[in-house]
Amino acid sequence: MIDTTDGFVPLLALRAASAPDRVFARIEGKPLTFGRLWARSEAVAHWLRREGVLTGDRVALMIPNSADAIALLFGIAKAGAVWVPINVQQKGDGLSYLLEQTCPSLMVGDAETSTTLSAAYSSAPVWTLGAAIGARRVEDALHDETCFDERLPPVDEPYAIMYTSGTTGRPKGVLVSHRMLRLSGEGVRQVSAAAAGDVMFMWEPLFHIGGRQMLVLPLVEDVTLALVPRFSASRFWQEVKDAGASHIHYLGGILQLLLKQPDSPLDRTHGARIAWGGGCPREIWRAFEERFGVVIRECYGMTEASSITTCNDRKVLGSVGRPMPWFDVELLGQDGRAVARGERGEIVVRTNLPGALTRGYYRNPEATAKALRDGALYTGDIGSLDAEGNMIFHGRMTDNVGGKGENVSAYEIASAAAQHPALEDCAMIGVRSDVGEQDIKLFATLRPGAALSPAELSAWLADRLASYQNPRYIEITGAFERTPSQRIMKHRLSSDTSTCWQRPQHRQT
Repeated sequence: MIDTTDGFVPLLALRAASAPDRVFARIEGKPLTFGRLWARSEAVAHWLRREGVLTGDRVALMIPNSADAIALLFGIAKAGAVWVPINVQQKGDGLSYLLEQTCPSLMVGDAETSTTLSAAYSSAPVWTLGAAIGARRVEDALHDETCFDERLPPVDEPYAIMYTSGTTGRPKGVLVSHRMLRLSGEGVRQVSAAAAGDVMFMWEPLFHIGGRQMLVLPLVEDVTLALVPRFSASRFWQEVKDAGASHIHYLGGILQLLLKQPDSPLDRTHGARIAWGGGCPREIWRAFEERFGVVIRECYGMTEASSITTCNDRKVLGSVGRPMPWFDVELLGQDGRAVARGERGEIVVRTNLPGALTRGYYRNPEATAKALRDGALYTGDIGSLDAEGNMIFHGRMTDNVGGKGENVSAYEIASAAAQHPALEDCAMIGVRSDVGEQDIKLFATLRPGAALSPAELSAWLADRLASYQNPRYIEITGAFERTPSQRIMKHRLSSDTSTCWQRPQHRQT
């Protein structure tokens, strides 16, 4: 078992002292060394204290990835403050909800988001990163790079309040400790098989777990991060090649979006060896590996469980693998008992390393009590085990649709529909039924230049799905609203069925 009692900040101190000129990350090609990161994070910690931010106070950041953004994150940790990451696209009631719940003592935006923060929450000062001269600029305040000699908080104290993506409802603020962030980096190292000299391509924003978990990796392995501003399917492989990246990361529908791109010489000349992440459908696994010449290393995890819970390092097709050394996984049925091999049950995570699971959701005792019971995390996800004990992921319990005596998985329906060559992406929700519990409504977006009617799609699905799985309603739509991890925001999809195509129903005799 690894020793995580020091958290992650002391690891940066060691790296900065032993190899200050070594590159921690390249942000759009510009290097950030360990020495510079350490000094800049010292200045951040001093600045926070001068502004009255105390241990345990919240600091909200609504900024894109940058060298100073990374320094802010380490400086917040040194000062014992708690980071509240906010999506730079957030606005309105959603933004006010996050800020009013966390009550930050200080907020940081960029030239675009500072005004948004001020309008949403007036009880804390707003500083601006990258603003024009005359604004309250963070850069102007970071002048003290002398040693910040205060003791770090205990390793199991909160470092961040990480809000879930909220694809099906209000986001919940997961309390993430210093130890949990350290474990997320250790998990990334194991899942990705990272080794000295590797370059990790990173498109994920730091306000998402997919980006945040990467902060620790260069501290535990001699790798370099290569950051780009955002995910772009059309530019992806060129950016990977330009970065000299050995690894790419995927979430949500990233692999499907890449497969939908036109064939290119870059498909085999990008230089990456490994694609690692979560959410690779079995149906496209081999196709992706063969087209792009990479090995897929799949995992499963949640922010609540230090990001990564299981790892498939045995190349088992369609599996998310086995538990990390610090976790145990059970699959429980509705009666609370373990299900048999091959049967589906709720994924329940236990740990043999105290502190590896979240202590709960910030100011949300009801959600905490529901998820954390008897020392275990009840994930709300569904899995099964094969004969060798490898776990298969079957989606969220809340994504399932019940009706006609059957329980239908949205994950499986969407995975099947996504195979149609004319579709770019798709999502499924349950809608009110006139007979039974729910009917299925499928939303689909078409590839540029493609043509496909709902009736044609339904007929195509009829050969690939059971009759009770074939959607009753289909709506061809425009681009989906997505979370930072490129997951479709299902709670924004309309349940109205009055104007979309409806599959003819056969009368029962």
